[in-house]
Amino acid sequence: VIAPQWAVPPRVKAFTTTRMGGVSQAPFDSLNLGDHVDDALEAVHKNRALIQTQYHLPSEPVWLQQAHTTTVVSADKPFDVAPLADASVGRTPGRVCVVLTADCLPLLISNAGGTEVAAVHAGWRGLADGIVMETFKACESPIADLHVWMGPAIGPSAFEVGEEVRALFL
Repeated sequence: VIAPQWAVPPRVKAFTTTRMGGVSQAPFDSLNLGDHVDDALEAVHKNRALIQTQYHLPSEPVWLQQAHTTTVVSADKPFDVAPLADASVGRTPGRVCVVLTADCLPLLISNAGGTEVAAVHAGWRGLADGIVMETFKACESPIADLHVWMGPAIGPSAFEVGEEVRALFL
């Protein structure tokens, strides 16, 4: 895993997994956590259980159906079906916010006291449409009190955007 180095209370646990250490077969090998990519669902469920056990997660993560939206949900209540959203905010101790990324940017957010956390799936579409600001709005803490860790994402040496994408950000 890759863990952030940030100034939040130690009770806030945050990390990004890599593809290593799971049970999925090629081409998903090996720690695929996404149930939307034609991997065997049994393997995905085993991988998710591995993460929960190995990293001592206090509860089942709030998995999302991500679709490059600007929808933010509360992680404080359980869902029978993963909600269609690209970010979750939690204020209940022990709740686990999570997003899945491959080339998109994962953002992990905590307030200075560690009483409010969020996870954001920030692909270029979501960034352009405002997923980060929508997540900040969903937080009760003032923006100045929030710490944000930008996780690993695709970079310019591996991905080229077209002029239409560039224009969105100008």
